[in-house]
Parts: sequence; structure tokens; C-alpha cells
Amino acid sequence: METDDRDFLNTPPVKTVRFGGSVAETLAKQKQDAQIINWLQEFRSCVTQLTKDHEQLIYTILRLPWVGRSQAVVEEYMAFLSNLVSAQTVYLCACLKMVISHFTPKRVTICEGGIDISDSDDEDENLPRNFDQCHQALQLIISFVPSTSRFLMPILQENFPFIQKSSRTLECYVHNLLRVTIYIPSIRRDVLEVIIGKMLKLDVSASRSDIEEAEENAVQQQAEGLTEEGLFDMDEDVLEDPPSRTAVMAHPVAERLDSLMAVLLAYVKDICNVNGSFVVESTKELYRDLLSVFDKVILPTHASCHVQYTLFYLCSFRLALAEAFLDHLWKILQSPSQPAVLRQAAAGYMGSFLARAKFIPVLTVKACLDLLLPWIHQYIDSQDSIGKQACCDIGLHGPFYTACQAVFYTLIFRHRAMLEGNMKKGLEYLQSLNLERVVMCQLNPLKVCLPSVTSMFAAVTRKYQVAFCYTIIERNNRNVLPVVRSSAGGDSLTTNTNPLDSFFPFDPYLLRRSGQLIEPLYQVWEELADTELPPTQTGNQGSREDEDDFLCGETPKTEGVVGMTPGSYDSNFCCPSSVGSPPITFQ
Repeated sequence: METDDRDFLNTPPVKTVRFGGSVAETLAKQKQDAQIINWLQEFRSCVTQLTKDHEQLIYTILRLPWVGRSQAVVEEYMAFLSNLVSAQTVYLCACLKMVISHFTPKRVTICEGGIDISDSDDEDENLPRNFDQCHQALQLIISFVPSTSRFLMPILQENFPFIQKSSRTLECYVHNLLRVTIYIPSIRRDVLEVIIGKMLKLDVSASRSDIEEAEENAVQQQAEGLTEEGLFDMDEDVLEDPPSRTAVMAHPVAERLDSLMAVLLAYVKDICNVNGSFVVESTKELYRDLLSVFDKVILPTHASCHVQYTLFYLCSFRLALAEAFLDHLWKILQSPSQPAVLRQAAAGYMGSFLARAKFIPVLTVKACLDLLLPWIHQYIDSQDSIGKQACCDIGLHGPFYTACQAVFYTLIFRHRAMLEGNMKKGLEYLQSLNLERVVMCQLNPLKVCLPSVTSMFAAVTRKYQVAFCYTIIERNNRNVLPVVRSSAGGDSLTTNTNPLDSFFPFDPYLLRRSGQLIEPLYQVWEELADTELPPTQTGNQGSREDEDDFLCGETPKTEGVVGMTPGSYDSNFCCPSSVGSPPITFQ
């Protein structure tokens, strides 16, 4: 056998030095700062040799607990990262994953007797400093690899904590994601889409009724506890004081959502206002990004209660933003190329926004009504020109009915503002809308609108003799006309009282901490003496001491009826019953 030309057999083995284990194992055991610094300096000097063949060693270095250590260790580690991503870009994603993994506080597990008895968040006082170091490292990597943003977004999305994690974990991660957008603005739209998408999952999993029930139970339990404690207390003042409401939500999902909404709204405020001055260009860019996210994930999601208030809050900064948002919704509503469910959702947003936003003046409300009513009349004209009897086919006329309900809902809330100052001109304007023709057309919008909206609208229009709706309402109640829903798979009949599956996105805001920013901007329902219903119907009106009596009660279920805006994620996100407002309070 010829072996002269085979170096492998002729060359003796290279002498190796043993440290009692592999280099990776030895490095992982190092705890002293000085030794770690020496190792990192050695690795920096030979970083060009650390190819893919040494990935186990690199991964061990990346697992070193460098965050929160001495400044010397942190600086040396960052220098190593910058050299590594410059010389060996194959490790770029690994370095990014390592940095992103520190965006949430570490978990501490206490083990006793071989059993983990605690798994709670680490209450490290140095957490803000640790986050600062992570962002410094990320900015350093970006300065050496400008294309980092292309690889960063999937990693940010992949490492997003599970939505059932604690409020603190979710809050820290969302805060750090938003902070990344400050120095990488090119990924802000994608980051907002990820954050809002996760928040929507929380939002739709905690219905309005569930949150209210949890809060009422918590208040009741607190009151009972105070009563028991005060049985042997001779001081009567203790029993007279009502139980105080804490800032923590009783519903666990609502508590997590509240913390995230507080972070997101604070971010919106800081972007638009720098050192107390309003920044127009930054606000415009943020509005465009949020509007894109709104079209993509918020608008198609049915029965979300709070996430959409991000745009509500942003629009409060300038009237031009609110008008631009309304114009955007109007374009969706009147565009026949848009899906019907999105057009219906846009009408719901438009009506709810006009009714609930305090910062929208009467002139803007009238301008929107001047767009909606001509479109409605034109739609009625097109149906009359066909020459045959039109029926209440919501699958065919859904956008028309939701537009009518948006008009009714807006007038219920804003008619007083229209009539203040000059009653004569206000009445002339309301009469010019020709509401009588709308309610008496053969499409019969009063039949499919929510009964509470119908009742209040009828009371307002009767008071000012703008339209007379009670004859039609009584006829509808007598006939109990079936509503055809061909979109449910063939011709199907239902007598559901909420066939539109009505959804008013800007119903009262229930979250406490973030709600402090929304409350000054929000128009609550004020019971009006001049819009009381007839005695035959007021007997069924439930009394409630909440801040929004117009929304009391529950909206009827919509079993067997296609939802207004099916969820854009999973089938379970399409709520089987409408939790929007206004629910039925009058029979």
C-alpha cells in the first residue's frame, strides 16, 4: 500500500492542550469579569477565523450573561459583537436573536425539594439600564450592517411573548419594540402591525360584558369585605365611604390590554409632541402608518373594543387628522370595489366617530352628513328606478343600511349641538336632509337598525317634527317581517332583531389607566328630557346608573346570521353575538 504521498498518515497528530473540557464548556463556567474580558479580547483578535465551523463556540459566547454586568464587560462584549457581524455576517441573525431575547425581564424560578414553586418576573431595579444596553448593542450592529432591518422584523415577530404572559412581560417587550422604531423608522409600520395584531387578539378575547361583569364582581367583593371589617367598628364614617376603585383591572386579559394600550398611547403622544411642541411631519408619518395598520388588521376585525382608540387618540391632536380619517372611511363606504363587510364596518366607524369624538365640531359633522345623505338618497333612487318591489336583503343592501344607521346614530348624539345657537337654522338644516324619505322608503331601514337606535331617533325626529317614524315602527312590529339573508347559504329567513350585527367601535372605553387619556376626549350619552319615549315604551326601559345609559342592556344574539366584519385571524375571533352598542333597551 502506497502511503508516501498521503500527508494524513505520515504526519503525526497535532499536540492539543486539555483544560478539563471543551473551550465552550470552559467559557460557559467563567463568572469573573476580568477573565471574560480576556477571552473576548482573544476572540476579537481572531474573529476572521471564527467561521461556521466554530458556531458552537460562538453560540456559547452569545449566551454569556453580559447584560447588567460591569461597564468594562459590556463595552468589550459590544466591541466583540461589532467585529463578529462585520467579519462573519453568517452570525448576524444569531446576534440579533440574542439581543432581542433581553427585551423582556428574566424569569426567576425558585426550586424547593425538586419542585418549582415560583416562576415570577425578575424585579430588577437595573432593568431600564439593561434595556439601554440592549438598544446600544442593536444600534451598533446596525451601524456595521446597514441591511440589518431586513432580517430584524421576522425575529421581532418570532420572539413576541405569548399573549397570556404577564402584563409586565408584554409591556416591556412592546415598549422595546416601539423604541426600536425610533432609530429604525423603516420598520415602524411592520412593528405597529405586529403589536396591534397581538393586542387585537387580547381585545376580542375579552368581551365588553365579561369586563363589566368582572369589575362589578370585584367592586361587590370589596364592598362586602369592607362591610365585614366594619361590623365591629363604631366609626360610622368608615361604612359611609364607597369602596375605592384601584387602577388594576379585575379581568386579567383586560389588565394586560390596559398596560399595552397605555404604552402605545404614550408612544403616540411622544412622537407627535417633542418638548411640548407639536411636530407636524412626524404626526403625519405616524398617521399614515397607523392608517395602513387600521385598514389591514383593525377594520376587518369584528367586535374589538379598545385597540381602535389608538387612532381616536391620534386624531384628537388636530382637526385635520380627524377629517382625513373620516374622509378615508367615507371612501371605503362608497366604493363598490370594496367588500361589503368592510364597507359596513367603515360606516360603523364613521357614525361612532362622529357621535363620540368631542373634538369634532358641528361643521365637520354636517359636512359628513352632507356626504352620507345624498349617497343614501341616490341609492334609494337607484332602487326605485328598477321598477319592482325591493326587499330587506341585508346581503345585497348591507352598506345602505349601515349608512342609514350611522346617520341615525350621529343625529341622536349631535342634534342638540346642531340646534344650539340658532334653532331656526338648525331645524332648516335637519329638514333639508329629507329624513322622511329615508325612513319611508321601501327598503325600510328602521326594520333592520338596532331597536334602541330606532327608538331614540324616532323620539328626536318627532320632537322637532323632522320625520315621523312611529307609524313605520308599529307596522314593523305588527308584521314581524322576515329578513332575507341569502349570503348565509341559500335563501334563509330569520326574525333576528339585530340582523346587521351592529358594531359601534367607539363604545365607552372600559380600561382604567389608558382610559385617562381617552376620557377628556369622549362624548358620553346624556339622557335628554325632550327625547323621552312614549309611556307605552318607557316602562320597558331599564334603569342604570352607569355613565352611558344609552348603552345599557345587551344586544340580541345573531345566531345563524353572517357577522358584519368577520375576524381576520381565526374563526373563533368572529363573535357569535353582537357585543356592540347600542343594545336593545326598548321592546
